[in-house]
Amino acid sequence: MAEQTPVTYRREGEIAFIEVDNPPVNALSAAVRQGLAEAIDRLSQDPEARIAVLFCAGRTFIAGADISEFGKPPVPPGLPDVVAAIEASDKPVVAALHGTVLGGGLEVALGAHYRVAVPGTRMGLPEVTLGLLPGAGGTQRLPRVVGVEAAIELVTSGRQIGADRALELGLIDTLADETAPVKAGAAEARRLLDQGAGPRRLADADAPTVDAAAVEEARRKLAKSARGQVAPMRALDTIVEGLALPFAEGMALERRAFTELMQTPERAALIHAFFAERRAAQQDDLKGVSPRRLDRVGIIGGGTMGQGIAAAALSAGLDVTLVERDAASADKAAAGIGRMLDGAVKRGKLAAEARERMLSQAFRAVASYDPLAQVDLVIEAVFEDLDVKREVFRTLDGICRPGAVLATNTSYLDVNLIAQATARPQDVIGLHFFSPANVMRLLEIVVADDTAPDVVATAFALAKRMGKIGVRSGVCDGFIGNRMMLAYRTAADHMVLDGASPYQVDQAIVGFGFPMGPYQVGDLAGLDIGYATRQRKAPTRDPRERVPVFADRLVEAGRLGRKTGRGYYTYDDQSPQGRPDPEMEATLDDIRREQGITPRSFTPEEIQTRYMAAMVNEGARILDEGIAARASDIDVVLLHGYGFPRWKGGPMHWADAQGLDPIRADIARFAAEDPYFWQISPLLDRLADQGGTFADANTGKDAT
Repeated sequence: MAEQTPVTYRREGEIAFIEVDNPPVNALSAAVRQGLAEAIDRLSQDPEARIAVLFCAGRTFIAGADISEFGKPPVPPGLPDVVAAIEASDKPVVAALHGTVLGGGLEVALGAHYRVAVPGTRMGLPEVTLGLLPGAGGTQRLPRVVGVEAAIELVTSGRQIGADRALELGLIDTLADETAPVKAGAAEARRLLDQGAGPRRLADADAPTVDAAAVEEARRKLAKSARGQVAPMRALDTIVEGLALPFAEGMALERRAFTELMQTPERAALIHAFFAERRAAQQDDLKGVSPRRLDRVGIIGGGTMGQGIAAAALSAGLDVTLVERDAASADKAAAGIGRMLDGAVKRGKLAAEARERMLSQAFRAVASYDPLAQVDLVIEAVFEDLDVKREVFRTLDGICRPGAVLATNTSYLDVNLIAQATARPQDVIGLHFFSPANVMRLLEIVVADDTAPDVVATAFALAKRMGKIGVRSGVCDGFIGNRMMLAYRTAADHMVLDGASPYQVDQAIVGFGFPMGPYQVGDLAGLDIGYATRQRKAPTRDPRERVPVFADRLVEAGRLGRKTGRGYYTYDDQSPQGRPDPEMEATLDDIRREQGITPRSFTPEEIQTRYMAAMVNEGARILDEGIAARASDIDVVLLHGYGFPRWKGGPMHWADAQGLDPIRADIARFAAEDPYFWQISPLLDRLADQGGTFADANTGKDAT
């Protein structure tokens, strides 16, 4: 049987219909590009056709490039040539848009002579999110439609806009009443035929006037919002410089910029992050395993975390029962959830009617465990205390129906010990949400020793339904993310003990690309978090361990961070985001004298080197122990839970890009000062010897 072509051509009367059918998202594969080129050629040779409608089957218009071709040699015809062929047609081409019209899909639409969209269509040029810029005319055609300022904003942000906004900007000519793109396209084609309209080519349009002051303002904003990234600023320059040239020369400029960005470390890192997120959900041992039923969810605990989980579950269409210790607490939690959903309405993420329906029909806050008897999954989100959590699970064991999934939202505790409090450990799993849970996309799925495969599959199904990125972790103290955070935060604390100020550390880490430094993060979270745990561990500490007592001194002085107005920083009306506290230096000097430390200075580069070495070394241990199945899973956790700069790909990708041998040499040098903390991971040591990479060292049983 002949292979079905993804692009078909047919004619009805004077209207030709060019249909792309390349599920699931009609990506611009080589076959689609070839099919479009052939269809346009056939249009030119069809004497009965006076106009063409270009549309797509399925749920979306062309949604971008074919990701399976990433990193492979290009296969002709190239997209710029296809778009140019569409534009050069001597018969008008109408692009009928629906779904998500992204990247090369929007560039194809810009090559068409007219554009009509059905309601609900969204469009954008997201190439900068992959370290690139539009390479098939987006930087040159888009400004000729929407103007320079709007084009700069769309191209450099990569954000999507809806059909209403596209109509306002002139990006589309018509917003159809029809919901079927082929019908909308046909109606627009008939209207154009009645008007005697011919081709309208953006390549022939005059370049818009460039307002130098507006461009400089855009450049200033971009320098802040895209700090450390190459592609957004290069895209801005390409738009402006290209518009000063004849169209063909502007296109050549765009292509050179695109080709050069393809070779940058930023592009490699962003592509790595893109694929890492997709790989995280792929579990070889779950192939053929169906998740359990997942419609009704119970949540134990109505604090900030419980409220966030409830809001996320409601937004995912789940029925939610939240349990608190008494009626007053239940009412308070319900009010908090209502405010979270109000915020989603204000941000345009949720319709007001949907909010009311969720709260009135799909949610209840109660002060008894009894309503949990028939739920499909329970998520415990109570105080981070093992005894408390085990008692909750003992209670659930006697109430929940057989087959219900019992999940704990613990950040650090041993999920195996929690599971042992039940007679059904196979039903127990860890679901570590990140705060605020209704916003943060990361979900660590912590698989205990006895967790059943279909329970793991259910956890990944929940993550997908909630729009979260689920990453599998084994059981250990802190799992993947918090275990790594403890390591690099310890390295930072040691530098402060040795002479660096917290403010120097924060500045260096922000300079690396993190949105906040570790001490800014500590103030935001609250310095009392972890204080009790540190006090309990104090009697059993190894005498070789260097203890950063300054953190506890601040807590004992009532300086808990932003919530008390003072922590490492001072927060007030004058400095709501915080300013260095002048008393901090004296406090640190006293501690250094007590411990016999002669302070020394650290450069920003030294701070970054130690911070990253600790992070990478701990990640190597986690990978070597099989806590994470893949190095890329570790990257996803740090990217989505801890602010690691996306354009660096994650710590393990960053380490591979740097080379592992220099990192090993750094750790050996640091170990001469502190052999207790700086113990090199066996995996890092082996890979450095072999010239290998973490990407090639996936050790977990589920690695793909």
